[in-house]
Amino acid sequence: MASFWNRRLSMAATLGLGLAAAGVGAGTAMAAGGQAGQPANRAEIEAIVRDYILSHPEIIPEAVARLEQAEGRKALAANRQALETPFPGAVAGNPQGDVKLVVFFDYACPYCRQGHADVQKLVRDDPKLMVIYRDFPVLSPASTEAAMASLSAATQGGYGKFHNAMFDSPGRVSLVRTMGIVKGVGLSEDRITADLKNPTLRAELDRNLALGRALGLTGTPSYVVGDRIMSGAVGYDQLKAAVATARADKAKA
Repeated sequence: MASFWNRRLSMAATLGLGLAAAGVGAGTAMAAGGQAGQPANRAEIEAIVRDYILSHPEIIPEAVARLEQAEGRKALAANRQALETPFPGAVAGNPQGDVKLVVFFDYACPYCRQGHADVQKLVRDDPKLMVIYRDFPVLSPASTEAAMASLSAATQGGYGKFHNAMFDSPGRVSLVRTMGIVKGVGLSEDRITADLKNPTLRAELDRNLALGRALGLTGTPSYVVGDRIMSGAVGYDQLKAAVATARADKAKA
């Protein structure tokens, strides 16, 4: 959470400097053009910009949000192919869907449990939607063990069963609970145990973490659909609306 606020403060500072620089540039140009009554030095311009920002503080969060959206679109464009190429088996919904919803999650995240129910409902209601799951273990070592187990489950053709059971059953994430779910859904315990140290699966988690950093994700759950990045348990309605927007944008392209 600290990194989130540090990032927003950094953006706000950048915007403030940008506004001041723009003001100075405009003031200099006006002064050079001989327009009477216009401030001609940096100090006067910066004072005007500062006073305006203090009088209208609401422009800062709005400007930061726009800057974040612009940065997000650039990051998405640069990482689109990697983002929308799923780990084999770690998917739900229509594999040929016209819209792809990418879900970054952590099995130890209580908000991801809530978000999982929203995504399941969305899949039931939208037969054209493809969901791509990206294990994003950031909360604990047990999160990483569960993520490795889920990728192993995908290689065994049992990702959906394992994934749903992890979120649908109660209890704190631990290796004992994870292995209990492995057994309960009929996966190979020996295979899962061996795969907890599988370098190929570890590399997939590292790619997911790198993708998250590239997109500026600050926690879980996070969702990517079309040109939108959404953080937190945003709820079914917002997810549905984002999917509809992505579908409409694709139709226009």
